[in-house]
Amino acid sequence: MKERDEYAVVGIGFGPSNLSLAVALDEHDSGGGSPLQATFVERQPEFGWHRNMLLPFAKMQVSFLKDLATFRNPTSRHSFISYLHSVGRLAQFVNNQDFFPTRHEFHDYLQWVEGHFSDRVTYNAEVTALRLPADDHARSLDTVQVEVRNNGASGASRLINARNVVVSTGLVPKMPPGIDRDERVWHSSEFLGRFQALDHSRVRRVAVVGGGQSAAEIARHVYDAIPHARVSAIMPSYGYSIADDTPFANQIFDAVAVDDYYHGSEHARDAFWRYHRNTNYGVADTETIKELYQRSYSDEIAGNTRLDFLNLSRVDSVKQLDDEVRVTLHSGRADETYGLDVDVVVFATGYDPMEPAELLGDIAAHCLRDESGRLRVGRDYRVLTTPDLNVGVYLQGGTEHTHGLGSSLLSNIAVRSGEIVDSIAARSTGAGNSGSAPAVVAG
Repeated sequence: MKERDEYAVVGIGFGPSNLSLAVALDEHDSGGGSPLQATFVERQPEFGWHRNMLLPFAKMQVSFLKDLATFRNPTSRHSFISYLHSVGRLAQFVNNQDFFPTRHEFHDYLQWVEGHFSDRVTYNAEVTALRLPADDHARSLDTVQVEVRNNGASGASRLINARNVVVSTGLVPKMPPGIDRDERVWHSSEFLGRFQALDHSRVRRVAVVGGGQSAAEIARHVYDAIPHARVSAIMPSYGYSIADDTPFANQIFDAVAVDDYYHGSEHARDAFWRYHRNTNYGVADTETIKELYQRSYSDEIAGNTRLDFLNLSRVDSVKQLDDEVRVTLHSGRADETYGLDVDVVVFATGYDPMEPAELLGDIAAHCLRDESGRLRVGRDYRVLTTPDLNVGVYLQGGTEHTHGLGSSLLSNIAVRSGEIVDSIAARSTGAGNSGSAPAVVAG
């Protein structure tokens, strides 16, 4: 697509969320709505989604129907079913009788959809700031200048004028305080690339820190991939906790639950987190837990323990010792500290939410915040702003405090993208509100 001076929508980041937005925009335009020209900027050199956790046989934790489009438009040509039909695998998938595809297959689906929109994305580039036009100080601010830097050899920057920006820069890998990543200390987000480059013949012991799904999957993968290595699973709990994926609990990821959370009282929101955090956070699925336990049990029978579960433990520090890493642990059981020497330690310690503040630049002063300093966000995912700013700033992520548990997950992205497009379309025709604080404000 030929570059334009101004776009109705500039998407910052091009992972699943903004890919879903591209689908929703395309279907809005083809459905007879006023065209909303869009372009996207992605820092990666090519499309990819959690590539370093595409472990063999690892499955999705959400149904294939929670794809980029189906919950918003069941007839979409960008659905997972359409993908299966396109690649000639629909019958085989149905015969497999499983709601949950492997991550490899779902990633292939995402790449298939991305191929429909690759001409609208600038890869290997990143947005460094949002700037206000110099001559807009005396009137309503209707556009923002998006500063884009090319990360290639040229390093050149350019400005794109946008009437709306949609921020979806993804989650940020979280490490324990005081511990930095290096060639022997990894975060799960970099696991597979690092692991494949490792000389497995020289690895004798690997520590995996964390009690959730990623930690369990990595421990299982290392155990299977290096038959002579010992794997130490370090977790704060007594054992892996099972994810609650029962029907009633899963309702918190339904689109209607977003309204219940957004418009709910502080007590209601607290109840969401207190009672249903175990649907996704710090938990693992039953199959992975059972497989790890079976490996441990088989080791006991053979008298060759290769899988240690160091439970009720936390990592205090890590230190390089020549070609090893000394992990200092504090045991809650004995209330004592001890050391563990390993070749590699992997921290599957989760992610922090997206923090868009660094990108806001000149418009930060126009964005409203709550008493805790968090961005105030409308039900349509638009950041609430001062009345003079007419630019729409939408968030795909970083809205857990306003929209609930599913804000950083795949479950609701199809509906959410549709709601954002509806809001942008309404505002472009003058039917939407100005973005100033509504009567009911979450946050």
